[in-house]
Amino acid sequence: MEPIGFIESCFRDKFGTPRQPGLVKNAWARLKIRADLQPEEALQGLEGFSHVWLIWVFHQNKVARYHAKVHPPRMGGKSIGLFATRTPHRPNPIGLSLVEIVKVEKDGIIVSGADLVDGTPILDIKPYLPEVESIPDARTGWTSEVIKDPIQVEFSEKALDLLAQWQQRNPDKPLRAIIEDTLKLDPRPVVYRGYEGTDTAPYRNKHAVRLFDGDIHFEFETPTQVRVLDILFTHN
Repeated sequence: MEPIGFIESCFRDKFGTPRQPGLVKNAWARLKIRADLQPEEALQGLEGFSHVWLIWVFHQNKVARYHAKVHPPRMGGKSIGLFATRTPHRPNPIGLSLVEIVKVEKDGIIVSGADLVDGTPILDIKPYLPEVESIPDARTGWTSEVIKDPIQVEFSEKALDLLAQWQQRNPDKPLRAIIEDTLKLDPRPVVYRGYEGTDTAPYRNKHAVRLFDGDIHFEFETPTQVRVLDILFTHN
């Protein structure tokens, strides 16, 4: 199979990219479709739909070995069968995301709620049909047993000043909402959790996630409290 195009995303790296679509509602992404596929004609009629399925490739998945059981971050180290999860480490590294259409363009689409890293190859687009695909009483397995305390996000004065300048340059992007929703998901690997408020291993608490052209530096002060310390820009 050949990609129909590649995603331009607000998430520049795997670290910080949501593990499911819709968790960061304002997460911006744009798909530009290959010119030889005649996108202006191929996209006709899509503007009548609110959501689409994106079928894509975990192109940054470098794990070569197959494991029948995996350790989802939300299970706190416990293992479960691969096919009962949405882990990227699959026999065929294929992803599926339900995203909201923001705009249909001549050569592609802009969507929100994406869980896709920048450069992700897209294999196909399919319109979402709620009358046949929405099942309100569906069972959700082990995921319904996961209880997580809400995370509060704070900003230092320095970070707020930089955010205001950044927002002024990007008036069409809800930058604070994207930052807050991303950090509320706690993007840290499981091995870096549990050291909040200690000085013994500061590298376990302080991290940075790349959004658009900014590096968001943050620190978990408690398991449910994170502070944005600084925002560094890759270019002005």
